[in-house]
Amino acid sequence: MKIAVTGTGYVGLVTAVCLAKIGHKVTCIDIDDEKIETLKELKCPIYEEGLQELMQEHQNDIIYTTDYKKSYKENDVIFVCVGTPEREDGTANLNYIYKVCDEIKEYSKSDKVIVIKSTVPIGTNKEIQKYMNKDSDTTFNIVSNPEFLSQGTAVKDTLNASRIVVGTNDKNSKKIMEELYKPLTKPPYNVPYLSMSRESAEMVKYASNNFLALKISYINEIANICEKTGANIDDVALSMGYDQRIGKQFLKAGIGYGGSCFPKDTKALYHFCKDLGYKLQTIEAAIDINILQRQKLIEQAKKDFESLENKKVAILGLTFKPGTDDLRESPAFDNVDILLDYNAIVNVYDPVAIDKFKAIYKNKVNYYHDIDNTIKDCDFVFIMTEWQEIVGYDLNKYKELMKTPIIYDGRNCYDLEKIKEAGIKYYSIGR
Repeated sequence: MKIAVTGTGYVGLVTAVCLAKIGHKVTCIDIDDEKIETLKELKCPIYEEGLQELMQEHQNDIIYTTDYKKSYKENDVIFVCVGTPEREDGTANLNYIYKVCDEIKEYSKSDKVIVIKSTVPIGTNKEIQKYMNKDSDTTFNIVSNPEFLSQGTAVKDTLNASRIVVGTNDKNSKKIMEELYKPLTKPPYNVPYLSMSRESAEMVKYASNNFLALKISYINEIANICEKTGANIDDVALSMGYDQRIGKQFLKAGIGYGGSCFPKDTKALYHFCKDLGYKLQTIEAAIDINILQRQKLIEQAKKDFESLENKKVAILGLTFKPGTDDLRESPAFDNVDILLDYNAIVNVYDPVAIDKFKAIYKNKVNYYHDIDNTIKDCDFVFIMTEWQEIVGYDLNKYKELMKTPIIYDGRNCYDLEKIKEAGIKYYSIGR
């Protein structure tokens, strides 16, 4: 099947390459000339395990182009994978989707199936269909096909997905989508395929992400109570995870969630419900908890030091999670900003995201590509991301290299007994 994918960010590029992997001919479209040239050289512009290798393996099945006019004419199925960023008021900005729809409508000369993979409020696909088919000789069938990718494991999450969710309202597009995804529903993948209304498919995406954000916020609340009572959140979460009704995933206490989905999707659903006249109290609480949780380390440091001015601080980990170079909504931003506001001297380290961070903070902080030099002569350390390089770091080096071996660990990376043996002052979440 000939497929166009517009937008080559995390969702678009992974989707395109995986569709090529299962046998389709794919055209990747983007307005960024520099990015397209990079892709043509088979260089992956994002850090995602296995993606570079798949790009090279299926290079003959993927075209990278900025020529959307030709691409929309020649492909009968078009995946829309552009951003729906958060507006000032927390609602989803759909301008990029409608811009793509305008281009498809102008340059398509035959009936098309438009697959919306971008996360959109419930009812959006219905409105897009009305918009596309108004005053048009071409029939556009709009399909909702939400993604459930986790950055760092996005390729695996596509090829070995927990489920494929497709929302349609006509038999033809339903048949086309079943055929498109058929290779993934058969061995060796055997991915469950769920067909439903567009509104249900849109709701599944928001309901799933909001539930996971709620679960993270809940375990962080429990961790905060553990700190006040002497309980250990590791033991509590481990025991909770054995209950199959609860499950083990997303019970890791820390300094809150970040990334491109949870912060944006919680706010979007909350404001969508508010417009419906319904107050989504659980999600409102999750949003508030997450904001406060991000500042747990800085609040503790302020208690431990009379002043943070001229204190030399090492930030270990800049991305919102390991396995990705994505900095969006990372708790590192909140903490670096506050430290700079207190006139602290800030050193930063991350195994993959230093260049991206440098593009934002310029010469405001000091950049390092190894932990040793990052922590050297520092007064204390903040751990923001549980990269394996940080988890596996020799604890004795903190004592050897730092001015004062004090660690504020936002990801509970280290064993408490080993920390005690190393003679390090250590603050973690809920332990």
